[in-house]
Amino acid sequence: MDSVDKVNKLSKSDFISIFGNVFEKTTWIAEKVFAFKPFESFNELTERFLNIFENEKKENHLKILNFHPELAVQKIMTIDSKKEQNNAELNQCTKKELEEFVKLNKDYKKKFNFPFIIAVSGKNKSEILDNFRKRIKNDKNTCMLIGPEGDFSESERKEILTFRGVKPIKINENILRSETAAISAISIINYLIDL
Repeated sequence: MDSVDKVNKLSKSDFISIFGNVFEKTTWIAEKVFAFKPFESFNELTERFLNIFENEKKENHLKILNFHPELAVQKIMTIDSKKEQNNAELNQCTKKELEEFVKLNKDYKKKFNFPFIIAVSGKNKSEILDNFRKRIKNDKNTCMLIGPEGDFSESERKEILTFRGVKPIKINENILRSETAAISAISIINYLIDL
């Protein structure tokens, strides 16, 4: 779609079909966004999605994490997830690799209460398995300090950086609501752990 006008002309079912997977399998968010048509711009459309997501209950954020498919073993997936996993050759595992994926998926979900989530795009199954093996060993007790919308003061920032093991990360150029910042931070921490 090269114009927001095309989005504004979509029927509800077409809109949900196209945007229902912006956040993994969350047609309910797309339905809420649809109610705000017409959109002035793609930025407004994006902001509507983010605002609705940010205002969801914490249980729904966990549900969204749990909607992500298990790697290599999930049979029912969105078209995007299936394509990504196939491109990473997760559909071509040896018996030994498949058995390891089954065990890792089960153990990871038991330990962290949501499935192992990784951007598989550009990775092969060996890289994904290596990441999986590393991340399952992580301690689930990680502390994130999310500043207020105005950010931490300079003195607070300096004090926090004196703590052992602190790694500062910048989530976004924009100021995020604390709920969105936490979800973004989790994704970034998962990425950093994989390094």
